[in-house]
Amino acid sequence: MTNRDSSAGLGPASPAAETERRFSQDFIAFACACGVLRFGEFKTKAGRLSPYFFNAGLFNDGASLGRLCDFYADAILATAPDFDVLFGPAYKGIPLAAGTAIALARLGRDTPFCYNRKEAKDHGEGGTLIGAPLVGRVLIIDDVISAGTSVRESVALIAAAGAEPAGVVIALDRQERGQGHLSAVQEVEQTYGIPVVPVATLADLIAYLAGAPELDRNLAAVRRYREEYGVE
Repeated sequence: MTNRDSSAGLGPASPAAETERRFSQDFIAFACACGVLRFGEFKTKAGRLSPYFFNAGLFNDGASLGRLCDFYADAILATAPDFDVLFGPAYKGIPLAAGTAIALARLGRDTPFCYNRKEAKDHGEGGTLIGAPLVGRVLIIDDVISAGTSVRESVALIAAAGAEPAGVVIALDRQERGQGHLSAVQEVEQTYGIPVVPVATLADLIAYLAGAPELDRNLAAVRRYREEYGVE
């Protein structure tokens, strides 16, 4: 995966890295404009007071969901590993996988997709999986990784189908440690040996705030939060 946190003294970034950075910054701007990314004081599940809050569920109309999936497609084409099928875990991953498949097709990468239902169906086609067969290498599409539960369930479904998980694509990596010294994303990568590709990261958010005068007042708080809870 590409390191998105720019640092002085590393020399000029490659064209691919610059492209990746541009769409990440565009995504942060879009999330702010939609009210999906908000600033203030928010209590996390871990009991921490975060200076920002990201709620992907607020991409809740056709235009915003379509644009979100365009960003997923950009991230996949820029940094995702090779894959054969997209998989969207129920429930949030279902529209994301379908929309991302549409976005990829528009960019010339026609991709089959699959999703699951929470309860097995005992009539009609039956089972828990809907859509294309899970074969080959499967790329999981989700909104965020918190406890890693959705990824664990997805990996089990993929393995049960005889396929192989290729990686996970998410909207935002908070780059924040969990109970130990690793973040939820790092724990997934370590546990399953697959990459997690975020559209944007906390480092991208900080870079965006540094260049947005109207939001500059939030920069110090986000930086302090990263210093206290962030991971490398």
